[in-house]
Amino acid sequence: MRSYNLNVLDLEVSFKAEADPSRVERAKKLVEERYNKLNFPGRQISKEKLLTFLVLGLADDLLQSDRKLEVLTRRMEKLVDKIDSGNI
Repeated sequence: MRSYNLNVLDLEVSFKAEADPSRVERAKKLVEERYNKLNFPGRQISKEKLLTFLVLGLADDLLQSDRKLEVLTRRMEKLVDKIDSGNI
C-alpha cells in the first residue's frame, strides 16, 4: 500500500491507498476542477458548503454510474442466456 501526501484545495491530506499515483492524481484533478466550477468570484458560500456540494455531486455521479452498470449487466446476462440456449 502506498502512502500519499497531497495538497488538495489548500488542504494537506495524508493517506494510504492501493491506487497507483496516476489514479490519485486524476482523482485530485477531478475534485479541483469540480470545486473551481462551484467556486466563482463574488459567490458568498463557505468552503465547507462548497465541499458538501462537491461531495453530493460526486456521490450522485457514482449512483448514476452504478445504476447504468446494473442495467448493462442485466442486459448482458440476458444475452448470454439467449446465446447459451441457442435462441439467437
